[in-house]
Amino acid sequence: MRDEVLVSTNWVAEHLRDPKVRIAEVDVDTAAYEQGHVPAAVGWNWTTQLCDTVVRDVIPKNKLEELLGSSGMDNDTTVVLYGDNNNWFAAWAFWQLKLYGHADVRIMDGGRKKWLAEGRELSTDAAAPAKKSYKAKDQDDALRAYLPEVMEAVKAKSASLVDVRSPAEFTGEILAPPGLPETCQRGGHIPGAKSMP
Repeated sequence: MRDEVLVSTNWVAEHLRDPKVRIAEVDVDTAAYEQGHVPAAVGWNWTTQLCDTVVRDVIPKNKLEELLGSSGMDNDTTVVLYGDNNNWFAAWAFWQLKLYGHADVRIMDGGRKKWLAEGRELSTDAAAPAKKSYKAKDQDDALRAYLPEVMEAVKAKSASLVDVRSPAEFTGEILAPPGLPETCQRGGHIPGAKSMP
């Protein structure tokens, strides 16, 4: 399973010009892409392109289809995602692509930090891939838990909850990661959740 999800920086370097592979950078710092990125990678802005800014939810199906198509991706493309901050928003993008049924999505192990540390080639040219047609499936609700399901699981103690935020967020000491304007409504964590930052 690991090989189907994680790819090394070497693998990415070897597939930079593979027409069946497209790479997308998704950073917490939305300006990082412009400072230099994996050659031919497209940059996705998590604040505007990977969310519904009106209802504060994942990207709607039709917008995902537009984003992937304009990124030179079709349903048969191997999509490799990476980003800053330990692939935080790259992992979020990974989940969304899986939520909408994309078959072959991978994460570059080590993300942007490892690519830079290895002194690999960077480009400051924005990628301009030829547009393709993309057709997403309906959301797979088996990959998502809504509030009523979480509340029932907590009450019945029928699931293990994992909180991946920082220890300071978990305890309620801070309401958001440093430098990010997005905050939770209350500090702390769901009762019974385990902290695994």
